[in-house]
Amino acid sequence: MSVEIELRAARVRYGPLEALHGVWLPVPAAALTVLLGRNGAGRTTALRALAGAVPLHGGRVVWRGVDVSGLHAYERARRGLCFVPDLRAVYGALTVAENLELAAVDGEFGRALDGYPALRPLLARRAGALSGGERRMLALSRALLSPARVVLVDEPTQGMSPDVAARTYDLLRGLDAAVVIAEQRLPPSLWRGRSPVIVHELRRGSVVFSGEPSELRPPRGPESTPL
Repeated sequence: MSVEIELRAARVRYGPLEALHGVWLPVPAAALTVLLGRNGAGRTTALRALAGAVPLHGGRVVWRGVDVSGLHAYERARRGLCFVPDLRAVYGALTVAENLELAAVDGEFGRALDGYPALRPLLARRAGALSGGERRMLALSRALLSPARVVLVDEPTQGMSPDVAARTYDLLRGLDAAVVIAEQRLPPSLWRGRSPVIVHELRRGSVVFSGEPSELRPPRGPESTPL
């Protein structure tokens, strides 16, 4: 598999604390990449480093062979990178329809409503008044509507019901893009899929495992997702 974007020996610091310790993280163009780890492991920082939301204190971000480490986040977005953070991912003062219109290249957002039909009766509601799961669906609509080559999503199914969460993973895997998601645990639905999934586990700012889901211990119980 060809590499779309990657971190090369990336180091990120927050004040005196180093959050990434020389991380190497290739993101294949034709696979779903999952960053696993507990809070504080560095998975969110890795996404932010790829997106240009935090500066590197060492190493590089390379996109299709070009060093983009010096590009701001908005410049990477213009080149085709979509970053959906876990917080502040929607405009709370705008309506659902207005948020979708901003995300759509041509103003047409029907594909987002096809992916998340529950948003249809909420189009006139302000995004700040939505539930956590509804805000997450609205945030993920950016990825569905964007013609991005790289899609980065931090905890995509937070607050969603199990059915909506499963649909979300299907939607992300169906994107014509290199997709990277950050999760605390590998979603059971990803064990059963046929399309390629690459897993990287981070601990204390370092990658401690890289491989396929089959190389991890499979889950014992049914899929559990926050309601």
